[in-house]
Amino acid sequence: MQQDEREIITRAQARDAEAFGLIYEAYFDKIYRYVSIKTGNRTEAEDLTQQVFVKALSSIHSYKVMSNIPFSAWLYRIAHNQIVDSLRKRSRRPTVELDETMPLAADDDPAAETELKMESRELIAATQKLTPSQREVIALRFGAELPIAEVARLTGRTEGAVKAMQHAAIAALRRLMMEKI
Repeated sequence: MQQDEREIITRAQARDAEAFGLIYEAYFDKIYRYVSIKTGNRTEAEDLTQQVFVKALSSIHSYKVMSNIPFSAWLYRIAHNQIVDSLRKRSRRPTVELDETMPLAADDDPAAETELKMESRELIAATQKLTPSQREVIALRFGAELPIAEVARLTGRTEGAVKAMQHAAIAALRRLMMEKI
């Protein structure tokens, strides 16, 4: 952990709103992509990502700055737990999917925007067909943009195992996406 990040976390633990804002800005996109890949639903991912940061804010005092656990691992563990809780709740109640299409801005290319949205939805749907372990590795590597060493540390696997799982997941995604063509 960099000294700057340690200082920011210490300030956030002292309830410095600006410091927590810096943490939020640094990690929001990565946590959102991770949650989005894991859930396969944009609206749910937005809600869960917000819940992750609310939980992080309320429990940041429990994070030990000088521990061997990177802050990012602590934050991803919160995200993982929020996803698990959400999946448990979802399995107990029926849900109806909402249409997530958004109006396009006038200066956007509607055809390109529509194609990108369709490809994104197909890719997210395809990730749901991977094994839970493969989905976890893909979410951390590409959603959260973490290096292999960090993914290995977060998942408790060796770097070689993460590389093998990533390779298998990408091959499976390629095969699933080719079936759509």
